[in-house]
Amino acid sequence: MSSVKFLTERVAVVTASTKGIGFAIAKRLGLDGASVVVSSRKERNVKEAVTALRLEGIDVDGIVAHVGIAGDRKKLLDFALDRYGKLDILVSNAAVNPHYGDLLNITDAQWDKLLQLNVQASFLLTKEAVPHLEKTGNGNIVFVSSLAGYAPIEGIGAYSIMKTALMGINKTLSQSLAHRNIRVNAIAPGIIRTDFSKMLTENPEPSANIDVRRTIPLGRIGEADECAGAVSFLVSDEASYMTGETIGINGGMHSRV
Repeated sequence: MSSVKFLTERVAVVTASTKGIGFAIAKRLGLDGASVVVSSRKERNVKEAVTALRLEGIDVDGIVAHVGIAGDRKKLLDFALDRYGKLDILVSNAAVNPHYGDLLNITDAQWDKLLQLNVQASFLLTKEAVPHLEKTGNGNIVFVSSLAGYAPIEGIGAYSIMKTALMGINKTLSQSLAHRNIRVNAIAPGIIRTDFSKMLTENPEPSANIDVRRTIPLGRIGEADECAGAVSFLVSDEASYMTGETIGINGGMHSRV
């Protein structure tokens, strides 16, 4: 990581950013010079994340926000604007996966929750953030999608569908927002060691973890920090001619032709 803080004077909001990939992204953006707002549904997690990031010398603040709730989305954006006066970067990372198993066994409630949090909330928060991003003249949006959006993973078929939809939002918004000087990109992590992925990385059957690793050419599970650099690059001036792209971070797993 360069000692040059190339995101200085940028303000970033990262959703679901008190643990896992979201926390790693918030940390990297902050270390690269951005002021960062973290968020989570749990106050304790927000406080712990803010404390940890401030110990790293990062200009950070945080707020409790559930992006699936309209009032909380507004509260999150208002907090960032009140605290820092503008918004340059939005990283949409919040996601859920309440169903594991045969896709056709999913309940209506599970399907609705997946759609609401993984697709609808990401789109609506982005829509609400666009006027503020446009004011900077150099706004950036990054969606955290998934390898599963390209190549469905057994047991998480519904989640895969939602991440494919998120890639569609990425492509479509990159076209419609280009003339407003807002770039839109995404990352597609593979199997990363987080609480979210325990169903894949910590299967109680001893053979399961071995099988997972055998599908990864690099032969290991990825770490959250390994997703963060790509996001920092995408929102930087180094990527100023990139929009509508999705960067795979998957250890070489097959994701597209």
